[in-house]
Amino acid sequence: MQLGFAIWPLMRFTSDRRKMGDFVNPPWIKILGWATVAIVIALNAKLLFDTVMPEAVYGALPLPAA
Repeated sequence: MQLGFAIWPLMRFTSDRRKMGDFVNPPWIKILGWATVAIVIALNAKLLFDTVMPEAVYGALPLPAA
């Protein structure tokens, strides 16, 4: 759950030309990095939702009768 809080500022800081100067991320790294940030945060949100409200998730799914 903590990884999203670490990679969000990492991407912001390393993408800022004022802070990084010549070492700023190139555009293709920014795209891959922000996509990774979005995936990690989305998966963390799903994990949190499934942990806190598992009955709501499974009750809403139209599952076939066994």
